[in-house]
Amino acid sequence: MKPKYFIAILFASSLYWMYLLYSPFLLAMMIAGLLAISTANIQVFFEKILKSEFRAAMVSTLLLAILFFAPLGYFLTTLTIKLNTLDPKVFLNIEAFVTNFINNPPEFLLFLKPYASNFLKELNISDMTTNILSLTATIGKFSAGFLKNSFMIIIFYFFAQYNGATIINFIKRIVQMSADDVALLVNELSSVMGVVFYSILVTATFEGILFGVAISFMGYNGLLFGIMYGFASLVPVVGGVLMWLPFMLLEFSIGNTSSGIFIALYSIIVISIIADTFIKPMIIKFISTNLLKEHDNKIDELVIFFAIIAGLATFGFWGMILGPAITAFFLTILKLFEARTNEFDL
Repeated sequence: MKPKYFIAILFASSLYWMYLLYSPFLLAMMIAGLLAISTANIQVFFEKILKSEFRAAMVSTLLLAILFFAPLGYFLTTLTIKLNTLDPKVFLNIEAFVTNFINNPPEFLLFLKPYASNFLKELNISDMTTNILSLTATIGKFSAGFLKNSFMIIIFYFFAQYNGATIINFIKRIVQMSADDVALLVNELSSVMGVVFYSILVTATFEGILFGVAISFMGYNGLLFGIMYGFASLVPVVGGVLMWLPFMLLEFSIGNTSSGIFIALYSIIVISIIADTFIKPMIIKFISTNLLKEHDNKIDELVIFFAIIAGLATFGFWGMILGPAITAFFLTILKLFEARTNEFDL
Protein backbone atom coordinates (compact mmCIF):
# COMPACT_ATOMS: atom_id res chain seq x y z
CA MET A 1 0.00 0.00 0.00
CA LYS A 2 1.29 3.39 -0.96
CA PRO A 3 1.99 5.72 1.99
CA LYS A 4 -0.46 8.36 0.76
CA TYR A 5 -3.33 5.84 0.77
CA PHE A 6 -2.40 4.68 4.25
CA ILE A 7 -2.36 8.29 5.48
CA ALA A 8 -5.72 8.88 3.82
CA ILE A 9 -7.20 5.88 5.64
CA LEU A 10 -5.78 7.09 8.95
CA PHE A 11 -7.18 10.55 8.30
CA ALA A 12 -10.67 9.20 7.48
CA SER A 13 -10.63 7.01 10.61
CA SER A 14 -9.50 9.86 12.85
CA LEU A 15 -12.12 12.13 11.30
CA TYR A 16 -14.84 9.58 12.08
CA TRP A 17 -13.75 9.25 15.71
CA MET A 18 -13.42 13.01 16.07
CA TYR A 19 -17.02 13.31 14.86
CA LEU A 20 -18.21 10.78 17.45
CA LEU A 21 -16.25 12.57 20.16
CA TYR A 22 -17.40 16.10 19.41
CA SER A 23 -20.85 15.53 17.84
CA PRO A 24 -22.72 16.80 20.95
CA PHE A 25 -20.85 20.10 20.59
CA LEU A 26 -20.87 20.56 16.80
CA LEU A 27 -23.76 23.04 16.76
CA ALA A 28 -22.22 25.10 19.56
CA MET A 29 -18.84 25.06 17.81
CA MET A 30 -20.40 26.10 14.49
CA ILE A 31 -22.38 28.94 16.06
CA ALA A 32 -19.31 30.11 17.99
CA GLY A 33 -17.23 30.05 14.81
CA LEU A 34 -19.82 32.04 12.86
CA LEU A 35 -20.12 34.57 15.69
CA ALA A 36 -16.34 34.90 15.75
CA ILE A 37 -16.36 35.53 12.00
CA SER A 38 -19.18 38.07 12.47
CA THR A 39 -17.24 40.04 15.07
CA ALA A 40 -13.73 39.64 13.64
CA ASN A 41 -13.44 43.42 13.26
CA ILE A 42 -14.06 43.83 16.99
CA GLN A 43 -11.25 41.36 17.75
CA VAL A 44 -8.88 43.26 15.45
CA PHE A 45 -9.86 46.54 17.10
CA PHE A 46 -9.14 45.24 20.61
CA GLU A 47 -5.87 43.65 19.49
CA LYS A 48 -4.65 47.06 18.29
CA ILE A 49 -5.57 48.69 21.59
CA LEU A 50 -4.55 45.95 24.05
CA LYS A 51 -1.52 44.66 22.09
CA SER A 52 -2.45 41.09 23.02
CA GLU A 53 -4.53 38.44 21.24
CA PHE A 54 -5.41 36.78 24.55
CA ARG A 55 -6.65 39.97 26.24
CA ALA A 56 -8.50 41.00 23.08
CA ALA A 57 -10.24 37.61 22.93
CA MET A 58 -11.18 37.88 26.61
CA VAL A 59 -12.69 41.36 26.14
CA SER A 60 -14.53 40.31 22.95
CA THR A 61 -15.97 37.26 24.70
CA LEU A 62 -17.03 39.28 27.74
CA LEU A 63 -18.69 41.85 25.49
CA LEU A 64 -20.61 39.16 23.59
CA ALA A 65 -21.70 37.52 26.84
CA ILE A 66 -22.98 40.82 28.26
CA LEU A 67 -24.74 42.10 25.14
CA PHE A 68 -26.16 38.87 23.73
CA PHE A 69 -26.20 35.98 26.18
CA ALA A 70 -26.77 37.81 29.48
CA PRO A 71 -30.18 39.17 28.31
CA LEU A 72 -31.07 35.69 27.05
CA GLY A 73 -30.11 34.13 30.37
CA TYR A 74 -32.07 36.71 32.35
CA PHE A 75 -35.09 36.26 30.10
CA LEU A 76 -35.17 32.45 30.26
CA THR A 77 -34.48 32.26 33.99
CA THR A 78 -37.08 34.88 34.89
CA LEU A 79 -39.64 33.43 32.47
CA THR A 80 -39.25 29.96 33.98
CA ILE A 81 -39.72 31.31 37.51
CA LYS A 82 -42.73 33.41 36.49
CA LEU A 83 -44.45 30.52 34.71
CA ASN A 84 -43.91 28.14 37.62
CA THR A 85 -45.43 30.65 40.07
CA LEU A 86 -48.20 31.92 37.77
CA ASP A 87 -51.74 31.78 39.13
CA PRO A 88 -53.89 29.50 36.88
CA LYS A 89 -56.77 31.95 37.40
CA VAL A 90 -55.05 34.27 34.92
CA PHE A 91 -55.64 31.78 32.11
CA LEU A 92 -59.18 31.11 33.31
CA ASN A 93 -59.97 34.85 33.23
CA ILE A 94 -58.59 35.15 29.71
CA GLU A 95 -60.59 32.08 28.65
CA ALA A 96 -63.80 33.56 30.10
CA PHE A 97 -63.18 36.92 28.43
CA VAL A 98 -62.48 35.42 24.98
CA THR A 99 -65.55 33.15 25.19
CA ASN A 100 -67.78 36.01 26.31
CA PHE A 101 -66.41 38.35 23.65
CA ILE A 102 -67.08 35.82 20.88
CA ASN A 103 -70.59 35.01 22.13
CA ASN A 104 -71.48 38.67 22.79
CA PRO A 105 -69.46 40.83 20.42
CA PRO A 106 -69.91 44.63 20.11
CA GLU A 107 -72.61 45.81 17.70
CA PHE A 108 -70.14 46.80 14.99
CA LEU A 109 -68.78 43.20 15.01
CA LEU A 110 -72.11 41.37 15.08
CA PHE A 111 -71.70 40.33 11.45
CA LEU A 112 -68.71 38.21 12.51
CA LYS A 113 -70.60 36.32 15.23
CA PRO A 114 -71.59 33.27 13.08
CA TYR A 115 -67.98 32.82 11.95
CA ALA A 116 -66.64 33.39 15.47
CA SER A 117 -69.09 30.89 16.95
CA ASN A 118 -67.99 28.21 14.50
CA PHE A 119 -64.37 29.02 15.31
CA LEU A 120 -65.11 28.73 19.04
CA LYS A 121 -66.67 25.29 18.54
CA GLU A 122 -63.55 24.05 16.77
CA LEU A 123 -61.22 25.69 19.27
CA ASN A 124 -61.23 24.18 22.73
CA ILE A 125 -59.90 26.99 24.90
CA SER A 126 -60.00 24.83 28.03
CA ASP A 127 -57.65 22.32 26.43
CA MET A 128 -55.42 25.19 25.32
CA THR A 129 -55.26 26.48 28.89
CA THR A 130 -54.34 23.03 30.19
CA ASN A 131 -51.67 22.64 27.51
CA ILE A 132 -50.19 26.06 28.32
CA LEU A 133 -49.91 25.14 31.98
CA SER A 134 -48.27 21.83 31.11
CA LEU A 135 -45.72 23.64 28.96
CA THR A 136 -44.12 25.30 31.98
CA ALA A 137 -42.07 22.20 32.82
CA THR A 138 -41.04 21.84 29.18
CA ILE A 139 -39.97 25.48 29.03
CA GLY A 140 -37.93 24.99 32.20
CA LYS A 141 -36.05 22.06 30.66
CA PHE A 142 -35.54 24.00 27.43
CA SER A 143 -34.18 26.98 29.36
CA ALA A 144 -31.68 24.81 31.21
CA GLY A 145 -30.49 23.20 27.96
CA PHE A 146 -30.34 26.52 26.16
CA LEU A 147 -28.27 28.13 28.91
CA LYS A 148 -25.87 25.16 28.85
CA ASN A 149 -25.45 25.50 25.08
CA SER A 150 -24.96 29.25 25.44
CA PHE A 151 -22.17 28.65 27.95
CA MET A 152 -20.47 26.23 25.55
CA ILE A 153 -20.82 28.75 22.69
CA ILE A 154 -19.11 31.41 24.80
CA ILE A 155 -16.22 29.04 25.58
CA PHE A 156 -15.78 28.02 21.94
CA TYR A 157 -16.16 31.65 20.86
CA PHE A 158 -13.18 32.64 23.01
CA PHE A 159 -10.97 29.96 21.46
CA ALA A 160 -12.19 30.87 17.96
CA GLN A 161 -11.27 34.51 18.53
CA TYR A 162 -7.96 33.71 20.20
CA ASN A 163 -6.86 31.20 17.54
CA GLY A 164 -8.76 32.65 14.59
CA ALA A 165 -5.73 33.83 12.61
CA THR A 166 -3.93 30.52 13.18
CA ILE A 167 -6.96 28.53 12.01
CA ILE A 168 -7.37 30.65 8.86
CA ASN A 169 -3.69 30.31 7.98
CA PHE A 170 -3.87 26.55 8.53
CA ILE A 171 -6.90 26.27 6.24
CA LYS A 172 -5.06 28.26 3.56
CA ARG A 173 -2.19 25.76 3.67
CA ILE A 174 -4.22 22.53 3.48
CA VAL A 175 -7.11 23.32 1.08
CA GLN A 176 -6.65 23.07 -2.66
CA MET A 177 -7.54 26.71 -3.27
CA SER A 178 -5.47 29.77 -3.99
CA ALA A 179 -4.83 32.29 -1.24
CA ASP A 180 -7.00 34.81 -3.09
CA ASP A 181 -9.94 32.40 -3.23
CA VAL A 182 -9.67 31.62 0.48
CA ALA A 183 -9.44 35.34 1.26
CA LEU A 184 -12.54 36.03 -0.85
CA LEU A 185 -14.47 33.26 0.88
CA VAL A 186 -13.52 34.45 4.37
CA ASN A 187 -14.13 38.13 3.60
CA GLU A 188 -17.54 37.54 2.04
CA LEU A 189 -18.68 35.31 4.90
CA SER A 190 -17.31 37.71 7.51
CA SER A 191 -19.01 40.71 5.92
CA VAL A 192 -22.43 39.08 5.57
CA MET A 193 -22.33 37.55 9.04
CA GLY A 194 -21.27 40.90 10.47
CA VAL A 195 -24.27 42.60 8.85
CA VAL A 196 -26.60 39.89 10.17
CA PHE A 197 -25.26 39.88 13.72
CA TYR A 198 -25.12 43.65 14.17
CA SER A 199 -28.51 44.13 12.50
CA ILE A 200 -30.11 41.55 14.79
CA LEU A 201 -28.50 43.07 17.86
CA VAL A 202 -29.41 46.68 17.02
CA THR A 203 -32.98 46.11 15.78
CA ALA A 204 -33.89 43.66 18.56
CA THR A 205 -32.55 46.10 21.15
CA PHE A 206 -34.34 49.05 19.54
CA GLU A 207 -37.74 47.35 19.30
CA GLY A 208 -37.32 45.76 22.72
CA ILE A 209 -36.71 49.18 24.28
CA LEU A 210 -39.80 50.60 22.57
CA PHE A 211 -42.00 47.82 23.92
CA GLY A 212 -40.33 47.66 27.34
CA VAL A 213 -40.77 51.39 27.99
CA ALA A 214 -44.46 51.24 27.07
CA ILE A 215 -45.18 48.13 29.12
CA SER A 216 -43.33 49.48 32.17
CA PHE A 217 -45.81 52.37 32.40
CA MET A 218 -48.55 49.74 32.72
CA GLY A 219 -46.90 48.23 35.80
CA TYR A 220 -45.11 45.30 34.15
CA ASN A 221 -41.43 44.34 34.18
CA GLY A 222 -40.19 46.47 31.30
CA LEU A 223 -36.73 44.87 31.22
CA LEU A 224 -38.04 41.29 31.03
CA PHE A 225 -40.77 41.91 28.48
CA GLY A 226 -38.56 44.27 26.49
CA ILE A 227 -36.00 41.46 26.09
CA MET A 228 -38.82 39.05 25.23
CA TYR A 229 -40.16 41.40 22.56
CA GLY A 230 -36.68 41.95 21.15
CA PHE A 231 -36.16 38.24 20.52
CA ALA A 232 -39.78 37.72 19.45
CA SER A 233 -39.30 40.46 16.84
CA LEU A 234 -36.80 38.18 15.07
CA VAL A 235 -39.74 35.98 14.04
CA PRO A 236 -41.07 37.54 10.79
CA VAL A 237 -44.66 38.81 10.54
CA VAL A 238 -46.07 37.28 13.75
CA GLY A 239 -43.17 38.01 16.13
CA GLY A 240 -44.64 41.16 17.65
CA VAL A 241 -48.13 39.69 17.83
CA LEU A 242 -46.82 36.91 20.05
CA MET A 243 -46.05 39.59 22.64
CA TRP A 244 -48.70 42.30 22.50
CA LEU A 245 -51.75 40.04 21.92
CA PRO A 246 -51.46 38.21 25.29
CA PHE A 247 -51.03 41.57 27.05
CA MET A 248 -54.10 42.96 25.30
CA LEU A 249 -56.20 39.92 26.27
CA LEU A 250 -54.90 40.05 29.84
CA GLU A 251 -55.78 43.72 30.20
CA PHE A 252 -59.23 43.14 28.70
CA SER A 253 -59.82 40.17 31.02
CA ILE A 254 -59.20 42.30 34.14
CA GLY A 255 -61.32 45.17 32.86
CA ASN A 256 -58.56 47.54 31.67
CA THR A 257 -59.99 48.06 28.20
CA SER A 258 -58.15 51.33 27.54
CA SER A 259 -54.77 49.76 28.44
CA GLY A 260 -55.47 46.79 26.18
CA ILE A 261 -56.35 49.04 23.24
CA PHE A 262 -53.30 51.21 23.91
CA ILE A 263 -50.80 48.34 23.89
CA ALA A 264 -52.32 46.93 20.70
CA LEU A 265 -52.32 50.25 18.81
CA TYR A 266 -48.89 51.22 20.12
CA SER A 267 -47.37 47.89 19.10
CA ILE A 268 -48.97 47.92 15.65
CA ILE A 269 -48.38 51.56 14.74
CA VAL A 270 -45.16 52.53 16.53
CA ILE A 271 -43.26 49.22 16.53
CA SER A 272 -44.63 47.08 13.68
CA ILE A 273 -45.28 49.82 11.11
CA ILE A 274 -42.85 52.63 11.92
CA ALA A 275 -39.94 50.77 13.57
CA ASP A 276 -40.08 47.36 11.87
CA THR A 277 -41.30 48.35 8.40
CA PHE A 278 -39.44 51.63 7.86
CA ILE A 279 -36.61 52.01 10.39
CA LYS A 280 -35.37 48.38 10.49
CA PRO A 281 -34.49 48.19 6.73
CA MET A 282 -32.69 51.52 7.09
CA ILE A 283 -30.63 50.10 9.97
CA ILE A 284 -29.74 46.99 7.95
CA LYS A 285 -28.81 49.12 4.93
CA PHE A 286 -26.68 51.47 7.04
CA ILE A 287 -24.80 48.58 8.65
CA SER A 288 -24.47 46.79 5.33
CA THR A 289 -23.10 49.89 3.60
CA ASN A 290 -20.51 50.54 6.30
CA LEU A 291 -19.40 46.93 6.80
CA LEU A 292 -19.29 46.11 3.10
CA LYS A 293 -17.92 49.41 1.86
CA GLU A 294 -14.64 47.77 0.91
CA HIS A 295 -16.34 45.07 -1.19
CA ASP A 296 -17.61 45.63 -4.70
CA ASN A 297 -19.99 42.67 -4.67
CA LYS A 298 -22.46 43.38 -1.90
CA ILE A 299 -25.21 40.93 -1.04
CA ASP A 300 -28.63 42.54 -1.29
CA GLU A 301 -30.40 43.31 2.00
CA LEU A 302 -33.47 41.36 0.85
CA VAL A 303 -31.34 38.25 0.34
CA ILE A 304 -30.05 38.58 3.90
CA PHE A 305 -33.59 39.16 5.18
CA PHE A 306 -35.00 36.05 3.49
CA ALA A 307 -31.95 34.03 4.57
CA ILE A 308 -32.79 34.90 8.18
CA ILE A 309 -36.43 33.86 7.66
CA ALA A 310 -35.40 30.56 6.05
CA GLY A 311 -32.87 29.91 8.80
CA LEU A 312 -35.39 30.49 11.57
CA ALA A 313 -37.95 28.26 9.85
CA THR A 314 -35.46 25.43 9.29
CA PHE A 315 -33.11 25.48 12.28
CA GLY A 316 -35.05 27.38 14.94
CA PHE A 317 -33.49 30.16 17.03
CA TRP A 318 -29.91 29.66 15.83
CA GLY A 319 -31.14 29.66 12.24
CA MET A 320 -30.82 33.44 12.23
CA ILE A 321 -27.04 32.81 12.24
CA LEU A 322 -26.94 29.63 10.15
CA GLY A 323 -29.31 30.78 7.37
CA PRO A 324 -27.28 33.81 6.22
CA ALA A 325 -24.01 31.88 6.67
CA ILE A 326 -25.16 29.06 4.39
CA THR A 327 -26.52 31.54 1.84
CA ALA A 328 -23.35 33.65 1.85
CA PHE A 329 -21.18 30.55 1.49
CA PHE A 330 -23.25 29.32 -1.47
CA LEU A 331 -23.19 32.68 -3.25
CA THR A 332 -19.44 33.01 -2.74
CA ILE A 333 -18.85 29.53 -4.18
CA LEU A 334 -20.93 30.60 -7.20
CA LYS A 335 -18.67 33.64 -7.64
CA LEU A 336 -15.58 31.43 -7.52
CA PHE A 337 -17.16 29.03 -10.01
CA GLU A 338 -18.04 31.94 -12.31
CA ALA A 339 -14.48 33.24 -12.11
CA ARG A 340 -13.06 29.80 -13.01
CA THR A 341 -15.53 29.44 -15.89
CA ASN A 342 -14.47 32.81 -17.30
CA GLU A 343 -10.81 31.73 -17.07
CA PHE A 344 -11.52 28.56 -19.04
CA ASP A 345 -13.44 30.56 -21.68
CA LEU A 346 -10.42 32.78 -22.17
